[in-house]
Amino acid sequence: MKEEKSILLIEDDAIDIMAVKRAVKELNISNPLKTVGNGEEALIYLRDVQHDMPGIILLDLNMPRMNGIEFLQIAKNDNSLKRIPVIVLTTSQEQQDKVQSFNFSVAGYMTKPIDYLKFVEIIHTIHLYWTISELPE
Repeated sequence: MKEEKSILLIEDDAIDIMAVKRAVKELNISNPLKTVGNGEEALIYLRDVQHDMPGIILLDLNMPRMNGIEFLQIAKNDNSLKRIPVIVLTTSQEQQDKVQSFNFSVAGYMTKPIDYLKFVEIIHTIHLYWTISELPE
């Protein structure tokens, strides 16, 4: 990912968090990985001036307190957050979730595979894409 900017993972499932951490380590991605457990925690994190803005957000949809769609609705209407690329990384294959996510201008929607090697491929693809993408400052 760009210039050592952090990756913000918004995920409530400990196993999925471990899978992302393991894939990032396995792929030698040097960007710091920050995690929060739901959309509400993500907004608090992102609005805290002590934290640098992440280069990308990986977002689960099915979370307690504030789910991914609710997070997108707020973040994509906030001028200080709306340009951060968001990739939905979820188990949901519901068409409605895909439509709602893209209505909030997500950069991608990826379903978490059960197979770990396929999961690593997804993280690798995200990393490659954002390594070559031109992002606004």
